[in-house]
Amino acid sequence: MEYNKIISVTGLPGLYELVSSRNDGALVRSLDDQSTKFVSSRVHNFSHLESIEVYTEEDNVNLAEVFKAMSESSEKRPEEKDAAGVRAYFTKVFPAMDLARVYNSDMKKMIRWYAILDKNKIEIKLSEPVEEATAEEETKAEPEKTKKASKPKVAKEESEEAAAPKAKSKKVDGETEQKEPAKAKKTAAKKK
Repeated sequence: MEYNKIISVTGLPGLYELVSSRNDGALVRSLDDQSTKFVSSRVHNFSHLESIEVYTEEDNVNLAEVFKAMSESSEKRPEEKDAAGVRAYFTKVFPAMDLARVYNSDMKKMIRWYAILDKNKIEIKLSEPVEEATAEEETKAEPEKTKKASKPKVAKEESEEAAAPKAKSKKVDGETEQKEPAKAKKTAAKKK
């Protein structure tokens, strides 16, 4: 099981592995009892643990960083029911956390989720983001295309004459007779 496939489902306790997704929901496997079920997206929302961030006093950090700090800490995890103990635990384990903006219920959820991940021996590792720098370097490496010399602007009357179709000529009894094209007649009628 990989950390990037672990999700939280609103309205359902615990964590789930995303088995497959569809337009109307997802097939998920519970990490607690390993049961698999379909969950409708019309009723529930899904959150990848990888996308969840935690408020800190500076910039937000990914939840994985909090989990790593919890795994590296020698502090004993408190009971979820002890709100003061949970708060004291996070002040020691992750002191940068902004306790004014992170709710007690969220801290309890972090402890519960970490216990589930630890029990299932899931390595807490973020997937590698696609490097945008390589795409930027490729565009810079392309030689710049030379700009074509722009044509001088022609007066409006001249351009209209050039756009109008040429009159057709026809020889009748040795004399050349000029015919106006049908389009030219229509435009002349509109101008009147």
